[in-house]
Amino acid sequence: MASARRRGMTATTLLTLLLAGTACGPVAERKPDVLPVGYDSLDGTLRVWPARGRLAGDSSATAAVTEAVRSWRTPADDRAHLPSSGILWSGEVDGAPLALVAADVPGESASWLLQLTRDGDRYVVDRASEYTEPGYLVYSDVLPVQTDHGRRYLLSGRVERLLGPKGRALSSRDGLTDPVDVPACRAVALTTTLRVTRSLPRGRAADRLLDLGTATTDPRYPLVRDETGSGRRALDGLDTCVLADEQGPFGSVPRRIGDRDAPRSVPESWPMAKVSVRALGEVALGGGDPADLEQLSWETDAGTMTAVVYRPADGGDPVFSPADRANTLQAYVLPVPGQPLVVLSWRSSRYSSLSVPPGTPRLVHRPGLVVVPQPVSKATFSLAGAEKTYYRSVGGR
Repeated sequence: MASARRRGMTATTLLTLLLAGTACGPVAERKPDVLPVGYDSLDGTLRVWPARGRLAGDSSATAAVTEAVRSWRTPADDRAHLPSSGILWSGEVDGAPLALVAADVPGESASWLLQLTRDGDRYVVDRASEYTEPGYLVYSDVLPVQTDHGRRYLLSGRVERLLGPKGRALSSRDGLTDPVDVPACRAVALTTTLRVTRSLPRGRAADRLLDLGTATTDPRYPLVRDETGSGRRALDGLDTCVLADEQGPFGSVPRRIGDRDAPRSVPESWPMAKVSVRALGEVALGGGDPADLEQLSWETDAGTMTAVVYRPADGGDPVFSPADRANTLQAYVLPVPGQPLVVLSWRSSRYSSLSVPPGTPRLVHRPGLVVVPQPVSKATFSLAGAEKTYYRSVGGR
């Protein structure tokens, strides 16, 4: 997981250039048992995450936040390393204290965004999401915050402007935006303009992200990089709550820790970046109404995942398969109501030939695409190529 999280521009260009500054880590000169306030990551001379919020200088608030973070544990029962973590924001929002902490968890090689509120004379962690972008949390520029009044975003010192849903510029105070109307189960686009810095000598006019919706549950991180805008097009009109379900594309491959599934951890199929869609063609099964068949693909910290989407042409609800790791022969179970299917997809060539179990009807048979009824018992399909044969088995109903 650690190596995958450090792929891409965020983990190479920014990491290299930030380390070239005079410091890169939580604010120094703090007692080791007190959580640092701010994060001393530098982009040239620019402090990327300075201490912000009205309570950033309040020692009693810092001590209470420190105690809450010290007591917090991840789903794998690991704890944050205080000296390499930092309070990014500490103040009041809508009349109530709020703290945001970038928590470094060395045991998982992970970064977590903790959101804390005050309960009496102490703080409690009421939201905790694992950062699923490549690189460290503090090398990002937009962090999600969820309050009773809607979504807000905490902006790094590199951000010059943030455009929210519908392309509207969001106002901010001390790095925290005003509430934004983000739907619960729809993806919305965010576009950040980044100022000229040492790591970005020309700035960046359009750094694109997708917010997967406010119903995203912890520890799943709701922001996904969308550099080309393909993710916005791919997820247009799709219910992200269904996508995130345990049987949906984004939530269906559980994380394994050791030899056991870890259902409380972020699924291995959770998207980080590069969501895109590819048309597989129109299908009409059994002489029924036509539907468009599409293949979603996206990057996770475990590699590339794919799934298929069945979109009825009459505007009915789309049907999703669970995720399938990228393979030469892709095999998807598609739970179409009344007619569960298996969709087999591959890059067709003159040397490739697909074989299905004897007696299996092919509802769709095209180069690179075969659709069959889901078998009653386990079935194995094979794709013969020029030099190798690939096998995929699918369980029965």
